[in-house]
Amino acid sequence: MKQRTVRPSTGPILENPDVVLIGGGIMSATLGIMLKRLKPELTLQIVESLPRVALESSHAWNNAGTGHAALCELNYTPQKADGTVDVSKAIKINEQFENSKHFWAHLVEEGVIADPSVFIKRVPHMSFVRGEADRDYLKARFEALKEQHLFGEMEYSEDPETVKEWAPLLGQGRPGEEVIAATRVESGTDINFGALTQQLIDHLISLDGVELAMQARVTDIRQAADGQWKVKVDSEEYGKQKLSANFAFIGAGGGSLHLLQKSGIPEGKGFGGFPVSGQFLVCTDHDIIDQHAAKVYGKAAVGAPPMSVPHLDTRVIDGRRALLFGPYAGFSPKFLKEGSNLDLIKSVKLDNLLPLLSVGKDNMDLTQYLINEVRKSHSDRVEGLREFFPDAKEEDWKLVTAGQRVQIIKKNAGGRGGKLEFGTEVVAAQDGSIAALLGASPGASTSVSIIVEVLEKCFADEVKTEAWQSRLAEMLPAYGKHLAGDETLYRELREKSDRLLRIDSLVTSL
Repeated sequence: MKQRTVRPSTGPILENPDVVLIGGGIMSATLGIMLKRLKPELTLQIVESLPRVALESSHAWNNAGTGHAALCELNYTPQKADGTVDVSKAIKINEQFENSKHFWAHLVEEGVIADPSVFIKRVPHMSFVRGEADRDYLKARFEALKEQHLFGEMEYSEDPETVKEWAPLLGQGRPGEEVIAATRVESGTDINFGALTQQLIDHLISLDGVELAMQARVTDIRQAADGQWKVKVDSEEYGKQKLSANFAFIGAGGGSLHLLQKSGIPEGKGFGGFPVSGQFLVCTDHDIIDQHAAKVYGKAAVGAPPMSVPHLDTRVIDGRRALLFGPYAGFSPKFLKEGSNLDLIKSVKLDNLLPLLSVGKDNMDLTQYLINEVRKSHSDRVEGLREFFPDAKEEDWKLVTAGQRVQIIKKNAGGRGGKLEFGTEVVAAQDGSIAALLGASPGASTSVSIIVEVLEKCFADEVKTEAWQSRLAEMLPAYGKHLAGDETLYRELREKSDRLLRIDSLVTSL
């Protein structure tokens, strides 16, 4: 679904909203929907710096589009020194993704989401490896996961013909004697988070007490003596504005770090950011695109960040099927795709200088990896693609720049040095009046669980009330429960959410 054209703002900026949501992506949209269903009388002001919502990290061409359920992402299942595979993170992420599906299915049931096919499609998830060592790892991973009902549909094969049947491009031109292995889960998904965000925002702004200002940039955020958050906004339509809110949510992707620093809360001290840009090869030959219908993930190169796990990826964007390979990491000092080249420099403060220097010293392999990535030619990139699709030709692929990701840098527990974190982190003030999200993948796929964490940290008293508990249970039928430990509940909720989201019936529409 193409995003509709809208004027820069749906109305005047509210001077005294109960809540200000900074950033018009999937996180702000999810929090806004939940708050209005938990407490309909709340007034919300959404502030987005770009001409439309979901143009940065939530946009279909700026993220991998995978419904991250740990079905194929090998970085979520590290191998221990003794050869066993740790699947605890995979189980947690799978549960969180199922929670997201439950919430989206509830919104379909309630009429908030009119057409789920706009944003979610069924696309099988595969893991693919080459060589004896990686084959042994993948088999150990499969053996560890198949015991858990969350992964009960997973198949494993070392047979080249079976792998080729699952994903024909993997076998074209591949030597018959090469050692390969793959796993497949047919019920995986492809998600257009931009289209989902647009539907959620469209619903929000149809409600009383919700305003959306676009092309409006937050320039400062400070807490007054009375606990209110004073937010300065520079709007193209309305000029410089000030608003005062009881609660502020900073869900501005890479732009969140700067605003967290401006807020001055102690909990935000010591955080830094390391920006990583991404690029994909996009296939231009529709005959090739039509032969592949899967998300095929491999293993990351030594020294590569987890977000750089290579994958040959079927996407469905604006109703059209696409085939991408990558990502190829690069370096840009910008924290947003539409950001400033001064973003990284401006983020350096006295409180995060030592963690930044420490991470730089301890991650030279990452630095060297990024340097090598930047130096790659088109031929080099296609050569990497040939590890997945041996018959790939340079002329059938073009390079597209994806979104920016800002990896978290934070102080070590002892306060000395720093460490590079992967994932999404909720940073909330002790008084619960403000929260910011930092980090990246698997953020969007686990957005519902992340926003529940925001609610529990910032609306702790309300969450404990019977009214909020009841409403949370309606929106999130597995709230407070563990799907990994209750197979009957898992299957019951899985069947319902897949039916409402029409996932099973969509595989043929690719």
